[in-house]
Amino acid sequence: MLNHSARRGSPVGKRHAVLIFLGIALVCVPLAAHAQRSERVPRLGWLANLSPKFPPYQAFQDALRELGWVEGKNFVLEVRWANGNFDRLPELARELTALEVDLLFVGGDQGVRAAKQATDTIPILVGACDPLESLVLSIARPHGKATGVTCISSDLAGKRLQLLKDLIPSVQRVAVLYNPNDRNKLTELKEVQQAANNMNLTLRSV
Repeated sequence: MLNHSARRGSPVGKRHAVLIFLGIALVCVPLAAHAQRSERVPRLGWLANLSPKFPPYQAFQDALRELGWVEGKNFVLEVRWANGNFDRLPELARELTALEVDLLFVGGDQGVRAAKQATDTIPILVGACDPLESLVLSIARPHGKATGVTCISSDLAGKRLQLLKDLIPSVQRVAVLYNPNDRNKLTELKEVQQAANNMNLTLRSV
């Protein structure tokens, strides 16, 4: 869901910040009942797919501060960076669960898969554009311990092609750029191909 065009204060960062704000708030409800016995602040575990240099991460933290959540003051942030190596996600997820965080924030189906394998008890919030049907009961009602937001990119693939056809009725050939190493994009490409067949369009994937 994060994209390279996002900048500080961007809607992407704010959307994720609102998601985390709601998650922390839910965690705080039971904690508040024990406030007199414990001064423990909520601990957020962030399983980050890329690196600290990725612009939306800073936008996300800025937006959290705007919502009144200040790291080290009213919540603790534990981040583990995968630096683009998704094979490390299971290991990093286990590190975060070992810290007994109250909430896990992850990105993409790889992140939520690693988080679900690492814990049976910690709530998981996910932001993803990937198909998540194999990881939740349904997008509308995920149930279980994982919830979050998705841009249902695969489901909208055919619609985007239809919009292109509406804009340029004479179009006959369409090229699609995709990353063959991203298995989620393979699903999306399949949806685009099906839509192209239905519209009698020639599709070339690159």
